[in-house]
Amino acid sequence: MHIVTGGAGFIGSNLVRALADRGHDDIVVVDDLEDGHKFVNFSDLPIADYLDKDDLLERLANDKAFAKSVKAIFHQGACSETTEWDGRFMMKNNYAYSQSLLHHCLENKSPYIYASSAAVYGGSKEFIEDPVFEHPLNVYGYSKLQFDRYVRRIAATPDSQVVGLRYFNVYGPHEQHKGSMASVAFHFNNQILADGEARLFTGTEGYGDGEQLRDFVYVDDACNVNLWFLDHPDVSGIYNTGTGRAQSFNDVANAVIKFHGKGKIRYIPFPDHLKGAYQSYTQADLTQLRASGCDVEFRTVEAGVKDYLGHICAR
Repeated sequence: MHIVTGGAGFIGSNLVRALADRGHDDIVVVDDLEDGHKFVNFSDLPIADYLDKDDLLERLANDKAFAKSVKAIFHQGACSETTEWDGRFMMKNNYAYSQSLLHHCLENKSPYIYASSAAVYGGSKEFIEDPVFEHPLNVYGYSKLQFDRYVRRIAATPDSQVVGLRYFNVYGPHEQHKGSMASVAFHFNNQILADGEARLFTGTEGYGDGEQLRDFVYVDDACNVNLWFLDHPDVSGIYNTGTGRAQSFNDVANAVIKFHGKGKIRYIPFPDHLKGAYQSYTQADLTQLRASGCDVEFRTVEAGVKDYLGHICAR
């Protein structure tokens, strides 16, 4: 079976769909459905089973037949709220849980492909998979970085595949449940439809109004990277998963406006609580990803937003 943790969430549910589209009929979704609204993300998908996240570790430890049937684990589940400052919760949920799954896969020689994050880089100006550039700005980023460090120490030369994917700013279908943590493309679209204007931050840290730059990644492209590594089980490592091409928040807003043929941009004051804890610039260095052989192509903001909003309008 192929296990996808966080399979009811944003990237996870899109990955479940990508696996199902390939014909996999052995997908087990693992998640926490305390927020029952997430069921819509995978309710139409032909999964083999569903497990609560709190039950997975017990099944792997005590059900030998279940454990041996695992072909690969895609660990996409985590608390991804960068504004969450309960460090004890974050480390238990994001770090310790990931450790347990890692050791299961190492012991059973099963591929382990997990979600890391560009948040490990914090305020760095270079985004290269090297400790010298890793300076998280929040406890979420730290939880992801500490697990990457653990992988580097425990699985430096694994007998089976271990891959960490440092996602940059992913956007696309099935992120509506994320609330304030949903992508700016999602929020700009809602704002344009509601009152005809997209609200962007004024300039900060030397950037002009709306000119802060991020590496925006369409979710289907992120899923394709996961699938590429599934197809290449001899490749392990920690890799940036971004376009390698930073674009501005203005670019995202203008792509939404162009899609709808209406709307404007309004700039609002930069929030005080984000000063000193905000990434004004991210751009994935893809040198190591390309050196691995991964040749997945990434959409521009203009192409990705068009695909995203087309999906929303088709529902």
